[in-house]
Amino acid sequence: MPIKAYGATAADVPLEPMDIQRRAPAAHDVQIAIAYCGVCHSDLHQVRSEWGGTLYPCVPGHEIVGRVTAVGDAVTRFAVGEIVGVGCMVDSCQHCSACAEGLEQFCENGFTGTYNAPTDEQPGHTLGGYTQAIVVDDKFVLKIRHPEDQLAAVAPLLCAGITTYSPLRHWQAGPGKKVGIVGIGGLGHMGVKLAHAMGAHVVAFTTSPHKRDDALTLGADEVVNSRDDAQMQAHAGSFDFILDTVAASHDLDAFTALLKRDGTLTMVGVPEHPHPSPTIGMLVFGRKSIAGSLIGGIAETQEMLDFCAEHGIVADIEMIAIQQIDEAYDRMQRSDVKYRFVIDNATLAA
Repeated sequence: MPIKAYGATAADVPLEPMDIQRRAPAAHDVQIAIAYCGVCHSDLHQVRSEWGGTLYPCVPGHEIVGRVTAVGDAVTRFAVGEIVGVGCMVDSCQHCSACAEGLEQFCENGFTGTYNAPTDEQPGHTLGGYTQAIVVDDKFVLKIRHPEDQLAAVAPLLCAGITTYSPLRHWQAGPGKKVGIVGIGGLGHMGVKLAHAMGAHVVAFTTSPHKRDDALTLGADEVVNSRDDAQMQAHAGSFDFILDTVAASHDLDAFTALLKRDGTLTMVGVPEHPHPSPTIGMLVFGRKSIAGSLIGGIAETQEMLDFCAEHGIVADIEMIAIQQIDEAYDRMQRSDVKYRFVIDNATLAA
């Protein structure tokens, strides 16, 4: 099935229109006409080969919302016409211990990413959501229960939403817990919304004082300028959990100092350059932890989507045409977006 897409043919060239092929739906496949696709910072890193290993042509996009247009003979959970989502994974081995526990993101044989992952199909690697349609195994398709007028703003939940929801759930953010969210961007703004909805006391950390009012509107109970030593010191030893969404290299000691005994600082951003080494004594003398977290499994992603639908949570977005994608990448690098770009995939037909 030939369809229109936008992708890059090399790291140093703009994205451009291209035609790609999708397989015909097999027995367990769901074919989806993509309505909206969120723009993740990972897309930029991959397209420009900043992480290395990019396979070209690279068609990014793993925050996908659309409508089912066909299903395979063995598919029972989805029907033509339903609104569905696809996130960062389109397959995993399905037989390792992680997959057996519903933790496909930690598949011991490596999950199949929605784009840039090896596959038997042309061109030899997966192609993502900057396209008109996608065909996905039904195990990796998610039900969307939000109203249709919110679907564009639902798309970023498939990555930014689950990336923040999973650690908040794992470390039991909720009533009686003081939770910090570091960084008020595409991930951080979702972290604030979700931690607030879970019932935690939420403190937003930012280096941009002008984001204070925005953070309070998103659901933060307090906002701290992390460059202000007095503001930081006022919270020393008081946090149960801090979620750090900042992908740039920075000093982690400033945040581990704010943890209670047995508190955890969890990282979800991967910096281009390593963080300065943390002070181990600060961890040892408080039994504190620095941890990491990677998206969520399919069951937990569905749980997150249902939680967000129940609580009326979506991302704050700016809609763009696919022809604006390179401009959006440049603006994203400057943090010039509140807080997530979403592509109107109908513009692929232009």
